[in-house]
Parts: sequence; structure tokens; C-alpha cells
Amino acid sequence: MTLAAAPDAAANRRGIQLMVCAMLVFAVQDGISKHLATHYSPVFVTMVRYWFFAVFVAAISARKAGGLRKAARTSLPMLQSFRGALLALEIVVMISGFAMIGLVQSHAIFAGYTLIVTALSGPVLGEKVGWRRWTAVCVGFLGVLIILRPGASMFDPGALVALLATAMFAGYHLATRYANRVEGGTISFFYTGVAGAVTMTLIGPFFWTPMQGWDWAWMGALCVTGMAGHYLLINALDSAEASAVQPFAYLQLVFASAIGVGVFGESMDALVVVGAALVVGAGLFTFWRERAASARPSR
Repeated sequence: MTLAAAPDAAANRRGIQLMVCAMLVFAVQDGISKHLATHYSPVFVTMVRYWFFAVFVAAISARKAGGLRKAARTSLPMLQSFRGALLALEIVVMISGFAMIGLVQSHAIFAGYTLIVTALSGPVLGEKVGWRRWTAVCVGFLGVLIILRPGASMFDPGALVALLATAMFAGYHLATRYANRVEGGTISFFYTGVAGAVTMTLIGPFFWTPMQGWDWAWMGALCVTGMAGHYLLINALDSAEASAVQPFAYLQLVFASAIGVGVFGESMDALVVVGAALVVGAGLFTFWRERAASARPSR
């Protein structure tokens, strides 16, 4: 039994290592996005980023069995197109949040998307959510309120922008869960890139801004980190069980906050730390409860 279990343990360790690297790369990408968004429209930045991402998605899909034709064959064209467009627009909103309130507070709020997914998984996906997970959702939203500080920064446009991005990403996550149940992840991944690129190409040219000097290098770095992050993430999920690597996705909050403080001089006060700890702790608990519920034998 020990010998049989060893390869799984080794694969999970490799998957965790890849996941940690992916979160670091995505945090660096967020830092570059913040830098560019202070000089250029987030719509323009996202459009260029998606052009390269669509090429990356097409290349990955072409290498799989059945190639591009199989990846593009969907029985849910409206849903797949909607979720791809929604993610692209969410990135625009999130980058706007980076520029307005910084990486620390944006990511602290954004970590609450898992709680929205848990709260809506019952009515939207028909999943059973017990009282323990509902309690965790309430605790997590308390953490979000601590970060937002009702009566103070609750009406800060930047905080509301980050909150909107959180809700949009939760909607994308729910739509992806449903689509993957019907068609699997390969088709969903293809439409994430292609539908997002089409959406941004339709609206992005209206925000076109000539780039200056070294900013093209930063844009190139943004595209490279985007592709590298997704490559690491795909390999992490291919190498290990999702339940083993998913909790480490919260490290993006840690890495992005470090970049925000160390590079951009952002502050990290006690209330943001406490609120983020509640949000992350509640998210990890809901994930653990989902894992326990799925492992429980059905009768």
C-alpha cells in the first residue's frame, strides 16, 4: 500500500510546487497590470493581453486529441461565450481596482469570491450547502466588511470596483462549473481565451493609446507572465488532485500584497490583515467541507 501511494504523494508535491509558482507569476502579472493601468486604459491593456492569451489557448488546444475542431465543438455556445466574455470584462474591472486602491486591498476583497460561489452553488448549481459552510460564508463576509469599513471606505469607488470584480469572477466560476459538468474543461478553456479575445477586440480599439518606449517591454512582460502563469496552473492541475493544490491559490493574495507593499509603497493596516485572514480562513474551511462532502459515500 505504501508503494502504491508514493507516486500520488510525489505527484501532489509537484502539483503544489507548480501551483505556488503559478500564483507567484500571477501576482507579478498583477503588479505589471497596476503599473500599466496608471498610464493606459485597463481596456486597452486587457485587449493586448488577450490577443496573446488567445494564441496560447489555441496552441494548447491544438496539441490535445481532436485538435482545435474538437475544442471548439460545444453544445453550450451562448454559455461558453458568455463566461469567456465575463472573465475578460472582470479583468478590466480588477485592473481598474489595482490602479484605484492598490494590490493589497483589491486582493483582500477579491479573496471573497469563493464565499459568493459557495453561497450561490445551491440555487444556481443545485448543490447542498450545510450550516457549517453557511456559517463560514457569514464569517468571510464579515471579513470583507472589515476590509471595506462601512461608513468610511464602503463608498470608496475603488473598493466598490474591486467588489464588482469579485462578484463577476464568482459568476464566471459558477458558469465554468456548470459548463465543465456538461462538456469538460478542454472546451471551456478554449472559449475562455477565444471569446475573451473577441470581446476585447470589439471594444478595445476605442481605448487605443500609443505606448511609450519601455512600456512596450512591460506589455510584453505582462503577456509572457499571463501565458506562463496559465501554463504552470494547467500543469499543476494535471500533476495533482485539485483538492491538493487549490488551497494554495490563496498565496496569490500573499504574493500580490508583498509586491504592493514592497514595490508600490502600499500600506497594510491591521483591519485589512484581520479582514483578509477571516476571508481566507472561511474560504479554506468551505473548501475543506466541500472536499469532505464529496468524499462521503452516498447511500
